[in-house]
Amino acid sequence: MPSGSTATSEREVPDRNAAPATPPRPRKRTRRITPFWAKQLHMWHWMSSAICLVGMLLFAVTGITLNHAGSIGAEPKVVSGEQPVPQPVLDALRAPGAAESRAPVPKIVAGWAADSLGLSLAGRPAERSEGEVYVPLQRPGGDGWVAFDTAAGTATWETSDRGWIAYLNDLHKGRDTGTAWRWFIDIFAAACVIFSLTGFFLLTLHARHRRSTWPLVIGGLVGPVLLIVLLVHS
Repeated sequence: MPSGSTATSEREVPDRNAAPATPPRPRKRTRRITPFWAKQLHMWHWMSSAICLVGMLLFAVTGITLNHAGSIGAEPKVVSGEQPVPQPVLDALRAPGAAESRAPVPKIVAGWAADSLGLSLAGRPAERSEGEVYVPLQRPGGDGWVAFDTAAGTATWETSDRGWIAYLNDLHKGRDTGTAWRWFIDIFAAACVIFSLTGFFLLTLHARHRRSTWPLVIGGLVGPVLLIVLLVHS
């Protein structure tokens, strides 16, 4: 047999006197979010972002316009007038049942105001005093009122419109927007909380691959705190 073959076979024979090889240490298993919860976080994050998208844009833009409201000039358009009230409408205003405090005006009165004055009084609380019924007409971006003089038989009204920027600003503040819009703000705020919390957990999930994650999060916290402490005057 060639000498090369003999050397090869000798190398392949294990040394019985050699110490056994040390088994490799098992790697430490890092705790990770299970695929189920990672999938849930992604699902809730995109769903809440879809719900918040339009509302977030609205509130972000109106946050800027509110912050610079003093430099955004707007002349309100005021319309006023006076008109005689038909006898059936006066009779409804003078009826004993119509004198209930803060109750809306009767339907016949609201219908006449809508047809003749272009004002919506349905469901609005009325303030009553001797010889007068006063209905405030607050609304987003404007104001108004109508007063019925039950003795003289006349209706006097005034409305003002401050423009679409004021309208959007009032939507931001929930000013004179009604119950439905207040519910929308509450639901939108809850969706924003879900969007933010799921975003935070997704940051923790991917932070080890993106070193700038936590410095940016800390900066987002420390920046406003420093502004409040150092520059915001009480």
